[in-house]
Formats: sequence, C-alpha cells, structure tokens
Amino acid sequence: MAFTGRAALLAALGTLPVGIWEPSWTGILAVNGSLALACACDFTLAAPVRRLVLTRSGDTSVRLGEPADVTLTVTNPSNRPLRARIRDAWPPSSWQPGTEAQSSRHALTVPPGERRRVTTRLHPTRRGDRHADRITIRSYGPLGLFNRQGSHKVPWAVRVLPPFTSRKHLPSKLARLRELDGRTSVLTRGEGTEFDSLREYVPGDDTRSIDWRATARQSTVAVRTWRPERDRHILLVLDTGRTSAGRVGDAPRLDASMDAALLLAALASRAGDRVDLLAYDRRVRALVQGRAAGELLPALVDAMAPLEPELVELDARGLTSTALRTAPRRSLIVLLTSLDAAPIEEGLLPVLTRLTRRHTVLVASVADPHITKMAISRGTAEAVYEAAAAAQAQAERRHTAERLIRHGVTVVDATPEDLAPALADAYLALKTAGRL
Repeated sequence: MAFTGRAALLAALGTLPVGIWEPSWTGILAVNGSLALACACDFTLAAPVRRLVLTRSGDTSVRLGEPADVTLTVTNPSNRPLRARIRDAWPPSSWQPGTEAQSSRHALTVPPGERRRVTTRLHPTRRGDRHADRITIRSYGPLGLFNRQGSHKVPWAVRVLPPFTSRKHLPSKLARLRELDGRTSVLTRGEGTEFDSLREYVPGDDTRSIDWRATARQSTVAVRTWRPERDRHILLVLDTGRTSAGRVGDAPRLDASMDAALLLAALASRAGDRVDLLAYDRRVRALVQGRAAGELLPALVDAMAPLEPELVELDARGLTSTALRTAPRRSLIVLLTSLDAAPIEEGLLPVLTRLTRRHTVLVASVADPHITKMAISRGTAEAVYEAAAAAQAQAERRHTAERLIRHGVTVVDATPEDLAPALADAYLALKTAGRL
C-alpha cells in the first residue's frame, strides 16, 4: 500500500493555509485527519491485488528485428471495480532503447467479475529466449488517494530467432541452381553428374550425348541430359568458441556465421541434398539431424536461437571426432570458424587430415570490414600505422588460408555482408565440379 501524489498534494494544500493564517496543531490535525479518513475509505474501496487472476497468450517466437505481441488477461473476481496501472516487466534486451516505459506500462479498468486484456509489444534486440519477469499491479480507490500494490509471476517465454537477412540472395542462387539442374540450360556429362532424361536432338548438341538405342525406337534423334548428383550430405559445423565472440560491426561473428549457414542450408535443401547442423566448442551445443526439406529451416533457426559464444578455446580434436560420428559417409563439411593463425595452426591443422581423408572440407570465416578500411587509410602518421597493421593482419589471414588450401580445403573469407552469398557460390562451384 502507498499514498499517491494526489494525497500528498491535498495534504500540502490543506496544511499550508492553516500553518500561515492560524498556526495551530488542532487545525493541522483536523485537516490531515479528514484526509487520513478519506485515504482509509479509498483503500477499502480499492480492489484487492492478490486475488486477481492473470494469464498470458500471444507470440512464442519472433525473428530478430520484428515485434512480438504478448497479451495479458486480467480477471477481477472481487465485488469491487479494479482501477489499476500495470507494469509488465521483461529483460532490458526485450525492448529497443527508450521504448520500455511506453510498451510495458498499461492502465485499465476491470468491472467486478469481468476480465480485460492488455497487450505488451516487445522489440527484442538480441537472439535467444526472453522470459517474462514480474507483473506489478497498483490498484487505486475511486478517489485516487491510496493504492494497493502487489506482484504476480506469470511465466512466458519468447524465443528470438536469427533474422536470416541473407535470404534476399536466395532467388539468385536458386536461379543458378536451376541452370545446374538442367531446367534452364543444356548439360554435358561429367564427374558428379547423373542421368536425368531424354529429349529431342537440337542442332548444336554434343553428338556424344546421342542415345542410339532410344533413337532406334523412335523417329527422331534422342539425346541424354544430365544433372548434378542429388542426395549429397552436408554437415554445417558452427564454432561457438571464444573466437566466435569477437564483434564485427554491431554483432558477434557467430551471428554472421549463422546467417551464412541458413542461406546454404536453404539452397542445399532445394538442391535435394541432406543438411545437418553441429554447434561445438568443448561439447555439443546444438545438433540437428535427419530433417526433411520442409522442416529443415525451422529446426535450424530454433536450434540456433539460444546459442551464445562460449569464452573457451575450441577443442579441435573433439570437434573432429564428433563430426566424423555425425557424418559417417562421405560428406561436405562446412566449418564456420575463424582464420586467426593461432587457433588454426595449433588446433585445426594437426587434425585436419582426419577430415580431408574422408570428406570434402570447406572453411568459411568472417572478415572484419574495419580492417579493410584501415588498410586503405592514408594522410596522417596514425593512418599509415593503422594501414600497416591492417596489411599485416590481412597477410596473416592469407597465409593461414593458403596453408588450409594446401591440405585440400576450400576457403571462403568474406565480410559479414558478403559471407553468405560467397559461401553459397562456393557450394555451387563444388557441386558443378562434382566434388560433393
């Protein structure tokens, strides 16, 4: 229970004239006694807070950057009307800066025995699960002089999914995939292709593709068409160790890796390949296996949503063993990690041959665009020193990439905006070359 500002204002307005014109304790007590009696009546007429029944409904998941609406239903079982102000508390990352007060506070009136709904609109700024905190309710009397206050715990969680901003590149990559798949252009036979269908000969076709048996059974010349092999296995491996916590722009490297993995998964599933996901640092953080094409993306974003970088060194041996168990047959293993020299040379390179002996390995890394800007800066002594430091960092990354390439690994090193399309292009190039 608590006094309101109105009660304090009335007490001041009543006491001030008495104290100026006729200062006496009797007058002050008379004024404040009347006010205290009014406050007691107001408190009695205010609806009790503890007896209220509260339930939640609404969104349980939302993509990062989009709003989520959570509805709170307040039922008043008492015989007094509820005049209340409600604060629906959520973690600070559930709101955009400066919008919490406007979005989380509500005023409502609930007649006796009825219910009303209020909606809290969340604007999450981070991935992961956002759990509702306490609901604080202040119930006012009809005079607005005194209030009852109490808190309720009504559990609810909203899962904030990765935004998948790279999906804008999907139509162009699917167009290239259709060309490879034989739906918009003529294919020739090569390694990594399989027979697709027969069609009528067109001048300019390779005569080696003519099917003479089919031609003998019909009146026209028939040629074979080919397409890349399907039902290949792709294992996406997310490094959630300490290097993934480094911030590139406004987000950690892990977020850019997730975005690239989602685009590749969407493209590969449309190509008829099977895609699995493994997130690892010193133990398995997430594992998605055996999902059909229609269930793949929802399963991936749901598994990625709660992932956060762990401030531990990646256990490369454990990662290799887990990847080999997850992909027992020949697969394309896409490792999204850092190209920093020390983690690669001390961790990945000693165990890399265990992967390349059985699988095709592709390493994708997020490059810092700030280093690129530093490398071209000139004009002052400080800028020249920054450019020298950036050039050294870029040379180290190129040297690390060259060492991986000598081990038969395909390397993709690009900025967060370019990583997803570059990784998709590398996948299509491997598919075209028949290396999957």
